[in-house]
Amino acid sequence: MIASLLLLSASVTLDSHLPPLLPWQGQSLALIQQKGPLTTDFELSEGLKSPNYQQTMAFVDRLVAANPTQFQVQTIAHSASGRAINMMVASEDGAFTPSQLMQNAKPTIFIQAGIHAGEIDGKDAMFMLLRDIATGKRRDILSQVNILFIPILNVDGHERSSQFNRINQRGPVEMGFRTNANNLNLNRDFTKLDTPEVRGVLKLIKQFNPDLYIDVHVTDGADYQYDVTYGYNPVFASESPSVSDALNNYFKPIIDTKLQEQGHIPGPLVFVMDKREFKKGLAGWVATPRYSNGWGDLRSLPTILVENHSLKPYKQRVLGTYVFLDGAISALAQHHHQLTEAVEKERAFVPSQLIVERSYAKEPNTIAFAGIKYSRSKSALSGQMEVKYLGEKQHYDALPIYWQKDAKTVITVPSTFYIPPAYPDIVEKLKLHGITVKNVSSDELVTNLKVAVVTKHEFDKAPFEGRFRVNADFDFVDVPEKSLIGWSKVETAQPFGELVAHLLHPKAPDSFFAWGEFNTIFQRTEYMENYALAPYARHMLKDKPALALEFDKKIREDAAFAKDAQARLNWLYEHTPFYDQAYLKYPVLMTFDTKPQIKN
Repeated sequence: MIASLLLLSASVTLDSHLPPLLPWQGQSLALIQQKGPLTTDFELSEGLKSPNYQQTMAFVDRLVAANPTQFQVQTIAHSASGRAINMMVASEDGAFTPSQLMQNAKPTIFIQAGIHAGEIDGKDAMFMLLRDIATGKRRDILSQVNILFIPILNVDGHERSSQFNRINQRGPVEMGFRTNANNLNLNRDFTKLDTPEVRGVLKLIKQFNPDLYIDVHVTDGADYQYDVTYGYNPVFASESPSVSDALNNYFKPIIDTKLQEQGHIPGPLVFVMDKREFKKGLAGWVATPRYSNGWGDLRSLPTILVENHSLKPYKQRVLGTYVFLDGAISALAQHHHQLTEAVEKERAFVPSQLIVERSYAKEPNTIAFAGIKYSRSKSALSGQMEVKYLGEKQHYDALPIYWQKDAKTVITVPSTFYIPPAYPDIVEKLKLHGITVKNVSSDELVTNLKVAVVTKHEFDKAPFEGRFRVNADFDFVDVPEKSLIGWSKVETAQPFGELVAHLLHPKAPDSFFAWGEFNTIFQRTEYMENYALAPYARHMLKDKPALALEFDKKIREDAAFAKDAQARLNWLYEHTPFYDQAYLKYPVLMTFDTKPQIKN
């Protein structure tokens, strides 16, 4: 009792800077087991604490020991610090391998917690649900689905725990850190694959081929009434619109009803345009493939991103997550066939053009929204107007919402990409993404090849996720027919063809190129000497009158060029056969069924 009071006191103290709470007494409180077998650490702390890594893995072992015929623990990867990243597999008939799960004819749900280790609601919610399965209370669940569950993905960040990691989150008392041991955000790594944690996730998805992927987070933003918000890319901006439509029509009604019946308020996955003035409207975010749900959208893997409301008490959020997951399981059991049909339809589609970058619409739509009243006043600390949430309900009948639905960059999708043998790491990453890569074993000449030549480029001024990203413009230039024996061939007419385009087209913002995998093309390693260039250039211009005329024209029309001796010599050098022919050329070659175009 004393320990509980101390925890409560600590929680109140830590929460004192946060906005006042609306009262809550949901029916889901009955899910808490006060005493009994496999009572969780969360329950023992009266909903205030989450166990550390050692305690978490000990509880996993207890769950498996209590139900060894239906539960198994598997290690999917090890963190940079050497900690095991464990996954629980749960099936009614003891099917624990990918082949066994595929044979039992039940849909498989993959639930991931702690990709951001401070946002750990999913771990404690799933421990309660798995306990209820083990003790027979929820025997029905495994009769309907198989479960894959990662309690903590970011295990190193989880152990960098503190009471002071998330200033805008109400519990647990101690929470993990956002990034991993290398200070990388795992939910920005789903394309570049720099982290062992995300590589482990992609490996298990490739092996187990789950039917539904749920990634549980906690919000960063404004105050509102909803305690469980969730979503997926909207139909109008999705690369798998049939999947999004199926989630809307078959999953959302079941999940929302369960949450409402248990006293929770489900809401849309949106953010605010201006954190200092809520009434300016909401931001309708569309996830790109660096994020779990954006990657899932491109791969036609039904993926739901859960964002529990950070300002709600930890107990309420965990219970809401339990109910959400229960609803998702029910929906998957009932509508597995409709979801599978949608997935198959999307994986058969091969686009000729693809939107790889979007911008917010200039004109908003409107949305009914359950907000919280707030006031604004000038802060002596910031010197500007700041928001104070008042803990009272505020309903908006028509709040503006700006969706990321305008096309910013559209690419023509190549029919084939060809990767030179010097880039085996790129090939391995593609395979980890589940993409089919073929070896070019014939010395048959390949025709209609194009190379993307950089015409303008700019590097980021600071590293982002450990990379100096690059943005570039390109000309697509014909390449003479050549043998590509030893190269790797990646066709876009395959189930994950849209993901192929996002990874390999250099104009895509989450491509390997944009993430800096090919930054060596910006290096020049051979240079000229003026004493050698001058006589060579004289002979060259004499032998090529058209080039001489071009040179003279540039001197006449470009005053800056005419006055810059080095620029003139560089121009001449670039037109000699001594110039580095690989400089500023993207080494991955492409073929197109139609003329390549890029719309910015």
